[in-house]
Amino acid sequence: MTRFALTLEFDGTPFMGLQRQAHGPSVQQAVEEAVERVTGEQAIMHAAGRTDSGVHALGMRVHIDVAKDIAPFRLMEALNHHLRPDPVAVLDCVEKPDDWHARFSCTGRSYLYRIANRRAPLTLDANRAWLVPQPLDAEAMHRAAQALVGRHDFTTFRSVHCQAQSPVKTLDLLSVERVGEEVHIRAAARSFLHHQVRSMVGCLALVGLGRWREEQVAEALAARERSALGLNAPSAGLYFVRALYPDE
Repeated sequence: MTRFALTLEFDGTPFMGLQRQAHGPSVQQAVEEAVERVTGEQAIMHAAGRTDSGVHALGMRVHIDVAKDIAPFRLMEALNHHLRPDPVAVLDCVEKPDDWHARFSCTGRSYLYRIANRRAPLTLDANRAWLVPQPLDAEAMHRAAQALVGRHDFTTFRSVHCQAQSPVKTLDLLSVERVGEEVHIRAAARSFLHHQVRSMVGCLALVGLGRWREEQVAEALAARERSALGLNAPSAGLYFVRALYPDE
């Protein structure tokens, strides 16, 4: 068996999420079915992270084990052929040692959240950004965000369906900047809680709209109560950007 690490780009709009779901299509299902068509084998795809319905990826790392003797480039090309018309693309494919694991070997994950801050409805970016027509103060959002950086109990920003054993996480980066008509929020950490990024973005948006004081983000964090959350941002603006590994 050969372990292949794949880098995936996908539009999460038509999927119920990355992981296989009994009630609808998933990225995992699309990739595993493509692998079977290429190799004749039923491989299981393991991913660096989990994404919900509607969440996108620019560089999700996954791995599969394949018995067929096939070169990485040929496997990538064949998978891209068989993934059509699903909006999933294999950007890279390399061989890895048997003890390399897309999830458990990962030492860092980063996300981007895009807010389209304009009056006009979205056309080209429909389902790929969160449309907020009212003006946002990106600088105030960035200042408020710094209260969340570091090691904290993120219970307030955690989904009630989160399966993590502990709500304590270390957030390495949370930045907010305006890029033309968009506001970009970037987050990086070793790992995240379910809905953590979307929950943080929702509260920061309230600051940007002037509905929350900057200090309220820190107050929500200190409350350690989901009821203290102001807003959970929609999935459409969220992108898994990259996964980090010590051997790369």
